[in-house]
Amino acid sequence: MTPVSLSFASAILIGLLGTTHCLAMCGGLASSLSVSSSNRASSFVGILSYNVGRILSYTVAGALIGLVGATIQTTIAAPILRTLAGLLLIGMGLYIAQWWFGITKLEQAGSVLWRYISPLLKPLIPADTPTKALLLGMGWGWLPCGLVYSTLIWSSAAGSWNESALLMLGFGIGTLPAMLATGLIAQQVKAFVAQQSVRRFSGILLIAMGIWTLLSA
Repeated sequence: MTPVSLSFASAILIGLLGTTHCLAMCGGLASSLSVSSSNRASSFVGILSYNVGRILSYTVAGALIGLVGATIQTTIAAPILRTLAGLLLIGMGLYIAQWWFGITKLEQAGSVLWRYISPLLKPLIPADTPTKALLLGMGWGWLPCGLVYSTLIWSSAAGSWNESALLMLGFGIGTLPAMLATGLIAQQVKAFVAQQSVRRFSGILLIAMGIWTLLSA
């Protein structure tokens, strides 16, 4: 059975709590979609298409790492993987609370892959159609991001490819509200989550989830 800390709701919460980081990494591109269309409806369709593509990539990545996680759990004691998941949750909490930034080191691991993906995305800019926005989002979903990578490793402890994919889908959904608001009320959202009290409260919640995961490992 999947641990409580590896629930769909927890994955959504991680996405929500990582709003500030998501806006910093992807907000600029999403905002550009909102100004590439002549009306608000077209802008929203473009932003939505971009985010659907981005979340689809997260889900596919979750399925792939879930296959690896399921294989490891058949050869190595499952508690070891859950312990790693708990430590990563704590690391994410410390990062969001701005107490420790070691999670960003994970971004270096994806720089090699991104070097091959990024040139393929240039023809999609400007993303002036829903199809181009969707494809751009699918590519941008592989942008090196410590928060995404740590969530991927965390999701691998779910025990199966479909559960890991579901967790990454939940993570993507959690990032959706702020990303959809980009170009409309993004600055207000970013200002709110950037408050020290909000970041620390969010970080403490993630740290608590990590401790719970460690205790259940």
